[in-house]
Amino acid sequence: MATAAAAGSKRGGARGRKALVAVLDNEANISAGKAAAQAADLSASSAQKKAKRAPARTKAAVAASAVVDDVAELQGMLERLRLEKEKAEEMVRERDEVIRKKEEEIETKEKEQGRLQAELRKVQRAKEFKPTVSLPLVKSLLEKDQDADDKGKKKKGKGKAGPERKKPCPAYVLWLKDQWTEVKEENPEADFKEVSSTLGTKWKALSAEEKQPYEERYRQEKEAYLQVVGQEKREAEAMKLLEEQQMQWTAKELLDQYLKFRQEAEEEGDSKKGKRKNSKKDKDPSKPKQPMSAYFVYSQERRAALVAEKKNVPEIGKITGEEWKNMTEAQKAPYEKVARKQKEEYQKQMEVYKQKKIEEAASLEKEEEEHKKIMKQEALQLLKKKEKADNIIKKTKENRQKKKQENADPNRPKRPASSFLLFSKEARKQLLEERPGINNSSLNALISVKWKELSGEERQAWNAKAAPAMAAYKKEMEEYTKAQSSSD
Repeated sequence: MATAAAAGSKRGGARGRKALVAVLDNEANISAGKAAAQAADLSASSAQKKAKRAPARTKAAVAASAVVDDVAELQGMLERLRLEKEKAEEMVRERDEVIRKKEEEIETKEKEQGRLQAELRKVQRAKEFKPTVSLPLVKSLLEKDQDADDKGKKKKGKGKAGPERKKPCPAYVLWLKDQWTEVKEENPEADFKEVSSTLGTKWKALSAEEKQPYEERYRQEKEAYLQVVGQEKREAEAMKLLEEQQMQWTAKELLDQYLKFRQEAEEEGDSKKGKRKNSKKDKDPSKPKQPMSAYFVYSQERRAALVAEKKNVPEIGKITGEEWKNMTEAQKAPYEKVARKQKEEYQKQMEVYKQKKIEEAASLEKEEEEHKKIMKQEALQLLKKKEKADNIIKKTKENRQKKKQENADPNRPKRPASSFLLFSKEARKQLLEERPGINNSSLNALISVKWKELSGEERQAWNAKAAPAMAAYKKEMEEYTKAQSSSD
């Protein structure tokens, strides 16, 4: 029974578990259905909510897209502004650079202008240089003589010399002058050609004794002429030599004065350098003053009264001018009388002054003539010294040459031409053919250039041409040296 009860209890327990499982499954299915229903409801509601929210999301997306576009546009504008700013800054830098260069140019020009102004002041100052050294007297005397000769030539005709330098006439011309009148009287209708022909025939017919007086006269005149011309040439040469010596002294003195002047000018201030002195021609204090006109006599008389009235110079001139215009001839007469008297006195003084100047000029000319004679004598003495020195130098050279010739041994072998001399001889012929008018210095220079341009092989060829003669010369020199040593 117990076993049956146990078996029954086991069967009852199994049925209970099954029922419990079924209940649990049913509840699970119910809860799953509910969950599915709820999920469906949720999905439907979410779909509805999504459907409701879709327009709002589209508007937000459009707005966001617009904002993005605006931001992108703003960024583009900012980029463009940045580029424009950089470009503007670059332009500003370029402008500053141009301005800086312009300022440098202006500064350089100002410096250059200052330098030029300083140079200009120096030049202006240099114009004020007035040397106290005078022109060499020899040169001035020579120029005066030349001017006198030129004037004499213009008066007497071009090419004609003065009476002291007149060329002597030949013997035939002297005889012709004596016979011309006589032949012309014998044949009055004969022309110049016929008379000349007749006289020529007569001259040929004269004997040597008849021609002798005219030839002797011609010889004497020729000797006198040659003596005068020789003396003039010698004096001219001597004066030229003295002039050169005096010019050297003058140049040295002038240079010393100029250097001293430059030193004094540099020591002065810039303000003084810019000033220029008005150099007026010095007036002769002994020359009479010009007389005043009638108007100036009246003006001089009225000046004191007008100055007392405190009138200035322009006002005084204007007042006196108007008063003089309004004056009658009778009122002007006293002043014109004074002016005439002053003019007469001035003319007398000028005559005395001119006469004095003429006497001074004559005295100066006389002094110059005497000084000229002294200078000529000094010049001749200087020329004699120079000729003596030249003769000494000439004799010394001749003695040296003579000794050299005496010491020269005719048996000594002559040195042969070198390779350069051989090349030079051939190149000279070629260059003279190519350039017929070339001078000697240019020719030698071209030969030297061509020799330097030769290659080593070409120069070796010329050395080979000169080698046999040089070898023979050395051999001859050895024999000559041995012979000289054995003779000694």
